[in-house]
Amino acid sequence: MRAVVYDAIGAAPVVRDVPDPVAPEGGVVVEVRATGLCRSDWHAWVGHDEISLPHVPGHELAGVICSVGEGVEGWSVGDRVTVPFVEGCGACDWCHSGNAQVCPFQEQPGFTHWGSFAQFVALHSAETNLVRVPDGVSFEAAAALGCRFATAWRALTDRAQVRAGEWVTVVGAGGVGLSCVMIGKAMGAKVIAVDRNLGALDAATAVGADVTVAAEGSDVPPLVHELTLGGSHVSVDAVGTEDTCADAILSLRRRGRHVQIGLLPSVAGHPRVPMSRLIAWELDLLGSHGMAAVDYPAMMARIASGDLRPESLIERVVGLEEAATLLPTMDRAVVSGITMIDPARPGSPAARP
Repeated sequence: MRAVVYDAIGAAPVVRDVPDPVAPEGGVVVEVRATGLCRSDWHAWVGHDEISLPHVPGHELAGVICSVGEGVEGWSVGDRVTVPFVEGCGACDWCHSGNAQVCPFQEQPGFTHWGSFAQFVALHSAETNLVRVPDGVSFEAAAALGCRFATAWRALTDRAQVRAGEWVTVVGAGGVGLSCVMIGKAMGAKVIAVDRNLGALDAATAVGADVTVAAEGSDVPPLVHELTLGGSHVSVDAVGTEDTCADAILSLRRRGRHVQIGLLPSVAGHPRVPMSRLIAWELDLLGSHGMAAVDYPAMMARIASGDLRPESLIERVVGLEEAATLLPTMDRAVVSGITMIDPARPGSPAARP
């Protein structure tokens, strides 16, 4: 099969022929019809995650089952599927309680094993992790769910438990940030989107943001406190830097809830977080690490009804060759939505109609 591969941390990714995957026991092989290019893929490429080399990235995907491993009973060749980026083992207490997203024995395509920047990808523990894609939901929309959209859904509905009428401040209007904006509005919240990229703020307005704040040259927390008459009820760091995390936390009102979605790696130790404010104002600090497959039906129902439109967050669709070029630039790319990869697509990028 054709796949995006890199042979060393930080080495230039290339597209080349590699062996087709084999369905693991209890798992399947999926023909990839769409897969998202995510900043988390860049984190692995730059060495923030432990991976085996050579490596094929990619963890947001949707496609069609083309091979079924021994022991799989509920899935067949030809089924349209997607999968959370965390593949729970299906046997531990966390998986049995419906929390496969924190399974201590988890697999992750594009991290613990070869991922979906390829024509085919192997997926583990099919009975626990596969999600059926309804005929009315496109592969592109389904692929957007596996990391960014599902993480945003669970962050707001389960972790922060956003209520109608509350203020939600989303710092970062990339794929996961725009997902938070769309979902927050669907929940009846008033949403502030913060980003340094004016194009991203325009995209946030298009998906429902009530207010946008240009982060470049602005002191974000005082602006949010003024706009919300005391601070936001909920904040989300959808980027993952010390500055964006601090801006999000300091934008909260007393007893507010912060959800950290953006990864916070640091080469010089743990990142600094304004813990004094956390203590003095009794803020809740919450993590959100994707969403288990058992929790997908409620989200899928809102998508199928048209209340949520993850496909509208897709900025462009590219082929594998262009994806290989774009991956090393993810930390400095100016994006206004999700970049989706079609492994069957030749040539250069094209805007999604």
